Amino acid sequence: MTSTPDADERLIGAHDIARAALLEITPEATIGDAVGYTVEEGGAVSLRFANRMGGYPGWFWTVTVAVVDDAEPTVLELELLPGDDALLAPEWVPWAERLADYRATMAAAEQAAAEAAEADAEDDADEELDDDLDEADLLHAGDLDGVDIDELDDAVDEDAVDEDA
Repeated sequence: MTSTPDADERLIGAHDIARAALLEITPEATIGDAVGYTVEEGGAVSLRFANRMGGYPGWFWTVTVAVVDDAEPTVLELELLPGDDALLAPEWVPWAERLADYRATMAAAEQAAAEAAEADAEDDADEELDDDLDEADLLHAGDLDGVDIDELDDAVDEDAVDEDA
């Protein structure tokens, strides 16, 4: 709670008219207890009430009251204001900047997808080459279905040499 010797005690105690003004814009269930005040420039006082409205933690109903020409206190304005621990929306960013950021993000994602597809294609090509080499080794190696092809070639050549002699 803030206190100042210059504050008009009638304003600091004007909770009834402040609450009545709040009831014109919000249901009673959203208004909590009085939680403090601030003396404004020119002698006006802003009275703060706890806010019970869901979605606004740390916010306060604030009613600014003043005395004009030695009359009774009157309401100047009322509003819902954030406190020090209030949950606040992020700063506003112009649409053109958000669009540029979006386009840059999409371009980066497309580039990453293209690079990933290229890497996958290279991996697939490498696997195909390995499969082709394994198949070539199987078909041209010495043993196919239990028969050593190289032995058959040598046996045929030796037999052919023996027959010629």
